[in-house]
Amino acid sequence: MGHRYLGYETLEGGRIARITLNRPQARNAQNRGLLVELGEAFERAEADDAVRVVILRGAGASFSAGHDLGTAESLAEREPGPDQHPTYRRNGSTLGGAEGRVRQEWHYYYENTKRWRNLRKITIAQVHGNVLSAGLMLMWCCDLIVATEGTVFADVVGTRLGMCGVEYFAHPWEFGPRKAKELLLTGDSLGADEAHALGMVSKVFRADEVSERTLEFAARVAKVPSMAALLIKESVNQSQDAMGFSTALDSCFTLHQLNHAHWSEVSGGQVYVGTADYGLDDWRAAPAILPARRDTP
Repeated sequence: MGHRYLGYETLEGGRIARITLNRPQARNAQNRGLLVELGEAFERAEADDAVRVVILRGAGASFSAGHDLGTAESLAEREPGPDQHPTYRRNGSTLGGAEGRVRQEWHYYYENTKRWRNLRKITIAQVHGNVLSAGLMLMWCCDLIVATEGTVFADVVGTRLGMCGVEYFAHPWEFGPRKAKELLLTGDSLGADEAHALGMVSKVFRADEVSERTLEFAARVAKVPSMAALLIKESVNQSQDAMGFSTALDSCFTLHQLNHAHWSEVSGGQVYVGTADYGLDDWRAAPAILPARRDTP
């Protein structure tokens, strides 16, 4: 299966599949083509009975800088023409009003992420550099997270786009309720060691050894019998769901769409996120992301 935006390989005698996001020039920002290919790659690993663990990582300087809001490639995907992605001609994209946007985001930002969270394999996110906004979604849907030293985690859509977080709103479950509010309202970041202290990140490795060490970690996990591994995953996921995780995700996705509708109404249908015209920092020239420090306002 050929891919334009990612790489797929199997290792350790086929027991480990490794998916590499491969848009380094865009810091692995998520255009539609990449997301569709990622779904195909996860399905390929899921269908392969030899694979027990899937590693997801990114090429270049960052794991993922979030949704692709403005590269020429992403803009061409959306508009009629030879470069339009076929998903922009179905699943609500031809409908008017909020309906088209809601259905498109449900299919390609939300439901796909939930599907990956429940993949019938153990998944490990290997992250580095900046993991921003929708980059968190790709990381959080994995069962385990490994980070390099110096990794930065932040959701800046509140401060830069006037939005209440991303479509897969796992922030309170991953950061804790008050820390989630702080990070969303300020746009500040957490480092790898802080994320490890929260329990969000399992391991922190040096950049020059992260691929090798993550593979070693995955090989340990792959030794667990596949039935036992899946039932461990299901036991934890179902316990989390019993505490309201999936219901909360559904509710927050609806709130996310209300936020889009607000900006669409305010702007007379011109935009569906906040812009500099409405008092926000221009995301293309936004100030640096600051670390969330206990002694800094």
